[in-house]
Amino acid sequence: MTTTKTADAPAGTTTDLVVDVRGLSVTYGAFSAVDGIDLDVRRGEVFALLGTNGAGKTSTLEALQGFRRRAAGSVTVLGEDPMISTRRLRASSGTMVQEAGFVPEATPLSALQLWASLSSRVDDADAVLERVGLAHRRTVLVKDLSGGEKRRLDLALAIWGAPELIVLDEPTTGLDPESRATLWSLVRELRDGGTTVLMTTHHLEEAEALADRVAIMHRGRIAVAGTLAEVLRERPARITAVRRLPGQDAVTAEQVDLRTHHLQRDLLALLTDAERTGAVLDQLRATPASLEEVFHAVVRGDLHTTSAAPSASTAASTSASTSEGASR
Repeated sequence: MTTTKTADAPAGTTTDLVVDVRGLSVTYGAFSAVDGIDLDVRRGEVFALLGTNGAGKTSTLEALQGFRRRAAGSVTVLGEDPMISTRRLRASSGTMVQEAGFVPEATPLSALQLWASLSSRVDDADAVLERVGLAHRRTVLVKDLSGGEKRRLDLALAIWGAPELIVLDEPTTGLDPESRATLWSLVRELRDGGTTVLMTTHHLEEAEALADRVAIMHRGRIAVAGTLAEVLRERPARITAVRRLPGQDAVTAEQVDLRTHHLQRDLLALLTDAERTGAVLDQLRATPASLEEVFHAVVRGDLHTTSAAPSASTAASTSASTSEGASR
């Protein structure tokens, strides 16, 4: 086990890093898919790697697993270089790829039994199928399984033998709500048991629900990384409403759209002003900053461009057309 002192750890303490990446670059000819990124995943956490299509997520995962040769940088996974210690790393990690490609005539039980014969890890096939919700389909042919059930079988192979690190590449793609809830519950169970989970997902609400830390990639680089609270800290909350004064019709009503770093204060000011003036606030919504908003800000390239928060007095008296930070 390797223990590494990280830059953001408190002085005198160490953080056990399962994944430690410094200056990683992956190229395809003249094209740089991953451009000098730093990344660390800590033991026992769920880490979500997010990004647009073509951002470099898959190339990064392939480099971490020793499937893709890096052009530059260092990569350490469970204390080993994945390009050198591929066999040892595969014995300690499980991977759920986007499409495993099972033999259509196999069954979930026979697929796991075959996997058991190839893996150095030991587990009970029936118990694993029970964990992923496939016990009642254990003898059904793979070709007759639904898309969601095939994804559960992918997951069963990944968690086989309780590996230290599990990599989940778009784990809920094609899953129905029930299957997604099952997977979410299992990911939390794995984390609570000390397993480290590195996942990619296009479902931002999934990252918000499961991840201890996130990183968002764009054009081969990591644009933002940290805990959810750290990532959202600089983003304003939003207040929207349709404000109608007495006698005013819906056509001429004011569209209120405020961005604020003081949600409670400015919402109270808006409500107080409505009470004072007799205004009606239709479709009133107050929402904190979200990971989706940060994601879109990264894509637009304006992550660090945040309008100043309107004051309480401004919030109470200014409509969207004149409000600072109004959405366009």
